[in-house]
Amino acid sequence: MSRTARIERVTKETKVLVEIDLDGTGKADIETGVGFYDHMLNQIARHGGFDLTVHTVGDLEIDAHHTMEDTALALGAAFDQALGDKAGIRRYGSATVPMDEVLVRAAVDLSGRPYVVHDEPALAPYIGPVYPTSMTRHIWESFGQAARITLHVDVLRAARPGGHPDAHHVVEAQFKAVSRALREATAIDPRARGAIPSTKGAL
Repeated sequence: MSRTARIERVTKETKVLVEIDLDGTGKADIETGVGFYDHMLNQIARHGGFDLTVHTVGDLEIDAHHTMEDTALALGAAFDQALGDKAGIRRYGSATVPMDEVLVRAAVDLSGRPYVVHDEPALAPYIGPVYPTSMTRHIWESFGQAARITLHVDVLRAARPGGHPDAHHVVEAQFKAVSRALREATAIDPRARGAIPSTKGAL
């Protein structure tokens, strides 16, 4: 059974195309106009093991908010569509990922109930010229809402001795941890024998 999806989201502010194959090999074709965001979406493909295409054209002459938000919404919708009825999946996934001085834990439940908890330290306002670090929380909230999942992302350690958190490492470790958790949660569980992983019989 193919676990793929194609989502097109068009508004007066953005035009987004997302294609995903949950059973891919980590191939990525990403272009949003926000360089660091592209780098993060590539992490989702590579560490999630998903084939992922994301093409976004947004109103970057205003700022990056609409571009990043609408991309996250379309990506979440693509995950939800590709999962179908979620028969036979593991449903739960978690990962703890180190990146030098940073340690991040992510846990996901493909529950059908959108709920996001996000905890990170105060960071420098921008990574590169365009990526506002205040948007990371909003990315997870938008993605989780559209994907209809429960998602917890916690930065467990960040500051270097005597220094401030490296925003690049803090955000990248989050994307890697979430990707690894999603990889586990979306995987087919051979012991489930195609059953819905819920006593309710539906997710």
